[in-house]
Amino acid sequence: MPRALHPGAADLLAGLRRHDSRLLLSERDVRRLVPGVSAWLERGADPEAVARALSSDLPEHMRDPASVLAYRLGELVPPHLPPAPVIRRPRRPDPLQNCDSCDRAFRAPAPGRCRDCPPAAA
Repeated sequence: MPRALHPGAADLLAGLRRHDSRLLLSERDVRRLVPGVSAWLERGADPEAVARALSSDLPEHMRDPASVLAYRLGELVPPHLPPAPVIRRPRRPDPLQNCDSCDRAFRAPAPGRCRDCPPAAA
């Protein structure tokens, strides 16, 4: 069963000529390279980062730009992104309460007496 291709992969490849006019690819080349770009995008790579990786520092003389891109897509494939860390919200401090005995403010989950006052008689 063929792997599903990323919907933006073909557009990314077709748009590479905006970065470097030598990267004007044929439809056949785009179809051939789409699986490689899809693999990058599925691994969480940003489309702009993929375009930069494919179009930067190109050789001065290229006979076949599609072959250079195919090589880069195969050799420079990024690893899968690790799962995003779980962000835990910091625990909110207990609200301020007024001591039933001395009226001093203190933090506690429920109203009552501060730690300096003696416990209330039962």
